[in-house]
Amino acid sequence: MDPLFPTLSVPHAGDSGEALRFGDRALSHGGLAAASSALAARLSGANRVAVWATPSLETAVAVVAALRAGVPAVPLNPKSGGSELAHIVADSAPSLVLAEPGVALPQALAELTRHDVDVDVRGFEAPHPDTAPAEPDDPEAAALIVYTSGTTGPPKGAVLPRRAIAATLDALEDAWQWTADDVLVHALPLFHVHGLILGTLGPLRRGGAVRHLGRFSTEGVARELGAGATMLFGVPTMYHRIAEALPGEPELAKALAGARLLVSGSAALPVHDHERIAAATGRRVVERYGMTETLMNTSVRADGEPRAGTVGVPLPGVDLRLVDEAGEPLPADGPEAVGEIQVRGPNLFTGYLNRPDATAAAFAPGGWFRTGDMAVRDPDGYVRIVGRKATDLIKSGGYKIGAGEIENALLGHAGVREAAVTAEPDPDLGERIVAWVVPADAGAPPAAEDLADHVASCLAPHKRPRVVHYLEALPRNDMGKIMKRALGKGAKA
Repeated sequence: MDPLFPTLSVPHAGDSGEALRFGDRALSHGGLAAASSALAARLSGANRVAVWATPSLETAVAVVAALRAGVPAVPLNPKSGGSELAHIVADSAPSLVLAEPGVALPQALAELTRHDVDVDVRGFEAPHPDTAPAEPDDPEAAALIVYTSGTTGPPKGAVLPRRAIAATLDALEDAWQWTADDVLVHALPLFHVHGLILGTLGPLRRGGAVRHLGRFSTEGVARELGAGATMLFGVPTMYHRIAEALPGEPELAKALAGARLLVSGSAALPVHDHERIAAATGRRVVERYGMTETLMNTSVRADGEPRAGTVGVPLPGVDLRLVDEAGEPLPADGPEAVGEIQVRGPNLFTGYLNRPDATAAAFAPGGWFRTGDMAVRDPDGYVRIVGRKATDLIKSGGYKIGAGEIENALLGHAGVREAAVTAEPDPDLGERIVAWVVPADAGAPPAAEDLADHVASCLAPHKRPRVVHYLEALPRNDMGKIMKRALGKGAKA
């Protein structure tokens, strides 16, 4: 197959242009080509390599070098606990760990040979074509092994082949009109698909640039977008902070208004935040939908309608269908109905490392991957996700209800800052809807009856919450997703 990073294989292409910037440290395309070539040569013959994925130039160079050498890379979350890291190391069996110099590694990695990544560009020159490493030709060759969070057991390693990365990034090039002239800003972690594949490898495949903020701040977003960056990637927590800050930060509003594309992912962006950002900047945030195992499945297109509350249409090359509880496909042109999303296409992983049982269970006949996400589809093909099959599909009084639409309705109430919706058993209804609310004013939370009436007026009476709990904050993971299984601690009805 074609190289994942064409510009790094051509010494004269983009040598002087900036490819990566982390804070005040940067590498040009030529510097990245030289640094990754030197490291790739040292990785030759390795089985797999672990990467201590700090938000740094070193992490980006390490992953690019491994991909150029044809050695699968295993990104490690620096915030993972000892037992989780020990499981990942034992399961993936890397030959060594690549790390930023001077960073302390935990005891769980003590048995691995450590190699510090050198990105000192003094004296670096772009490699001669005869000495530059040749990327593997096999599209099915493993590129990355990304571990999913384990909700019912230890994390599983999703094996992502080279063709999946290429297919997703090229489909997004089409959907987002992504070019080498784009400069991307983000502050996403580099151990996850969003920050690593989309946010780092994406710009490099296009021949563009990425500016990583290190830590997210609205000041950093305003500074970089105001200094010529064209795209912003974020998770809903980041966009919520942007929406909150806009009234008092005119420079932020100006910078966002000048951006070519604002993209949110990893969880649903509340409609209320969509509307606040649009009102202040004149720009709409677009959403996309993907998973570790599938990379990207759908997106609102840059030349399409940025419809709040949807994740757009299937990307080029991706087949998507909704199925009922029996696994039967719902008609694409039928009445609106909630179904599980199943996808297939070149963007899919090859399987879970060392887990043929889990791999087999993840697929339906015909090569369809069972996402576990529930959605409805608009007549024009736009997909609206309503929640996870395991936690967000509520069966109450004979109705199938998606928690996501109730959460959006709650967030439209002036007295609600954050909201999550779950279910609990009910002897009459089967399940009753439970709302978890962070009030806008902790000293004067809205009454439960007022919230129930608000939801009923926005949606339908059978979708109103029957129980309301008040919290100081919702539990979230590193990507801003609400951890619903952790709800219940510290709640006050």
